[in-house]
Amino acid sequence: MFARILRSIGMIIGGIALGVVVAFLFGWLVMLLWNWLMPVIFDLSTITFWQAWGLVILSHILFKTGNHHKPHNHPSPPWKNHFREKVKDRLFADEKNESAAESA
Repeated sequence: MFARILRSIGMIIGGIALGVVVAFLFGWLVMLLWNWLMPVIFDLSTITFWQAWGLVILSHILFKTGNHHKPHNHPSPPWKNHFREKVKDRLFADEKNESAAESA
């Protein structure tokens, strides 16, 4: 039980760290592409990392399509259900083994 809690906490911290790294790389990539292309093509000035992130957020606001907050009325594809089952089996494998050992 304690190992499962530690593993869950580790996965949460790892997910947050991975999100921060991906966000940094994405902003850096936008900044590099802008500074490489826009001054040459359109005679615009270069931008900073935070200005690049502002462009990312602005483009998300302007070009995001559809309403993704409504629940879907169609069932999940079979591969998604299979993936969920595999993840559940891996995450709770220790708990199943412990309960099987206790009942034996």
